[in-house]
Amino acid sequence: MQINITSESPKIIVVGSCSLDLIMYTDKIPAPNETVLAKNSESYFGGKGANQAVAASRLGASVHFIGCVGMDPLGQQIMRNLVNENVNVGFVGECDREPTGTAYVTMSGGESAIVVVPAANRSLKIEHIEAASKYIHAADLVLLQLEIPLDVVEYTVKKAKAYGKIVGLYASPGLALKAEIIDLVDFIVAKSGELEIIFGDDQREKVLKKYFNKVFIRDETNSTVYFDGTEMKYFRNENSSMVHKMGMGDAFTAGFAIALCHKNTIEDCVKFGNEVSSRVSLGKGAQTALPKLSDFK
Repeated sequence: MQINITSESPKIIVVGSCSLDLIMYTDKIPAPNETVLAKNSESYFGGKGANQAVAASRLGASVHFIGCVGMDPLGQQIMRNLVNENVNVGFVGECDREPTGTAYVTMSGGESAIVVVPAANRSLKIEHIEAASKYIHAADLVLLQLEIPLDVVEYTVKKAKAYGKIVGLYASPGLALKAEIIDLVDFIVAKSGELEIIFGDDQREKVLKKYFNKVFIRDETNSTVYFDGTEMKYFRNENSSMVHKMGMGDAFTAGFAIALCHKNTIEDCVKFGNEVSSRVSLGKGAQTALPKLSDFK
């Protein structure tokens, strides 16, 4: 689908994680105490923050990424990849106490089990956010996720809102959010199975009606549901070739944010987010198949 594109390129700050994802393809997901052999393995750039930064950059935004890597070869690879994707890494810290973050993904038949090792991502501090104050003040929108320390997320939300910025949060992995943070952010993307963790209530309709046009709940079929103040709205964009599901939530969040920056309706933002998410599923890894804005013309 096409969205309205204003003449200005959105200025987006992404505060979050970056990692290298090691994917192991197996015949089955191992049960507790079970060992299985992988048919093969592959590695890709990942981390929810880096995924969103690359997605937003490919969709035409001017992006600054704030995060942390280790002082190791993996960290240098991640930095080079972000630079190659036209993401500004001037506020990416290098940590000498922790290695670069990694994720270990076991995949079988379209299902996956993921273990994330945050490592250097845990070293992101409020001081890193303060160092980028001038750029946050100049931004149109700030994006966050929950693979970095929660106090940094909360501080960034408060700071960005004090500057009058749009703030989006992909609440994954699911963590309990303070009511103050939920109220402050402009939109929250959440997984359908994590509502009780995030909001303290697993009743989807109740959560959506309380936070209408703010909370967008997604599931594995690339469907998104929200309440617009009058009725429940449900959009699904699934195709038979949608077998690579890593990074779909990040892609949706970035697509939604881009459409919002260009002053599209909430409905069109959701539809565009779903379309971006659908396309990323056509390639292995969370960043490989992220579309460019020109792909939608």
